[in-house]
Amino acid sequence: MGPLLCCLGIAVLLCRGLACPGPCSCSIKKNGRLLAECAYKELPEVPRGLSPNVTILTLSANRIGWLQRGAFAEVPEVQSLWLGYNQIGGAEPGAFAMLSQLKNLDLSHNKMVTFPWQDLRNLSGLQILKLNNNRLAGLPRDAFQALAELRSLWLNDNQLTTLADGTFHPLPSLSQLQLFNNPFNCSCKLFWLKRWAESTSVSLTKGGSTLCAAPGRMRGRAVTDIPAHQCVAPSVQLTYLSKLDNTVLPDGLTLSLHCSVAGTPLPQIRWRIQTPGRGVEIDGPNVARDGSLSPSGRVKQSQERFLVFKNGTMAIPKFSKEDEGTYTCIAINDVGTREVSVNVALAGSENPAEDLLQDDPHASPLGGRSCYKGDEMDPVGAGEKLVIVYHVPREVKGTAGGAVPRVGLITLLLALGIVLGW
Repeated sequence: MGPLLCCLGIAVLLCRGLACPGPCSCSIKKNGRLLAECAYKELPEVPRGLSPNVTILTLSANRIGWLQRGAFAEVPEVQSLWLGYNQIGGAEPGAFAMLSQLKNLDLSHNKMVTFPWQDLRNLSGLQILKLNNNRLAGLPRDAFQALAELRSLWLNDNQLTTLADGTFHPLPSLSQLQLFNNPFNCSCKLFWLKRWAESTSVSLTKGGSTLCAAPGRMRGRAVTDIPAHQCVAPSVQLTYLSKLDNTVLPDGLTLSLHCSVAGTPLPQIRWRIQTPGRGVEIDGPNVARDGSLSPSGRVKQSQERFLVFKNGTMAIPKFSKEDEGTYTCIAINDVGTREVSVNVALAGSENPAEDLLQDDPHASPLGGRSCYKGDEMDPVGAGEKLVIVYHVPREVKGTAGGAVPRVGLITLLLALGIVLGW
């Protein structure tokens, strides 16, 4: 009697552990994992009543159309989730977030237009991700940032037209990638993929079938055929000059910085200014062709101090101590970004050349200089220091007999190789 009761008790415990919805069949595999087989059951949604101990859940070939937040809350220990060949159009954020044990996720052959990419941040153990044969038109650059163990990624047969530079860089374990049958626009925005494909050890399944759909000259050609000469990273050169409109420094000094850029396609110019009192970013010209400022609604008050022209010149009228700081010109195109900075300071001296040479024997007086950043230079390399030193006579008598500082000379002095924080 005793052994019989013991067997009955074990059976009861097993039954509780194998809680199984009516349409599904549940069993224990040889490796001890619990399998819930719910495929080919015409299910319109994820069934309820699954055991929390399920580690393999098969829901392929049903009629599931949408995945709600917490859809798999009953199976937090699931390691393999098969959802292929349904009618899933999308999933709410949080649909997969609690599945921290997940290793295999198959969502292939659905109708997914949206995917909760943020959920992948919690799936650090994921090894296989199948999103192929859906309708995905894009994905964020950091979509796979947390997937250090991902080995196989299927993105083929979607509606992807481009991919952000570095999309696959956070995947050190990746060995297989499928991208074919996507309508890629092979502009220079995708040039990084060509370079990555040529240098990576990752196996690109049907790599020769990863073709361009646009532009017209590239249609039908492989992504790796994007011509290098048509996609050239930016180079940037910053020239600085000054002008004295009169002899009184507070009203007379205009500092002009000119940013010259090159690259294919032609880079856009942006400015970043950091002074002790403020930081300003200017994304484009704020001075119209006729010399007037752009409409006030488009120019922030903090930007009005700096006049930016379409030809790459920025002028700072009535330059003063408050305008001292770091001025950075940024060149951006579809291939990359380059920037070059100059640190500007203002100082007065009775003998500017001698005073500066005492501080920096390598400095020399200049009327205008430039600094350059191109492919051969490190874009995060040393900046340059521009010291505008104006000559102050020992004493100039005013009409009332008081001493009035006047400017008789302005000299630009450049100290090379000095980084921020000089």
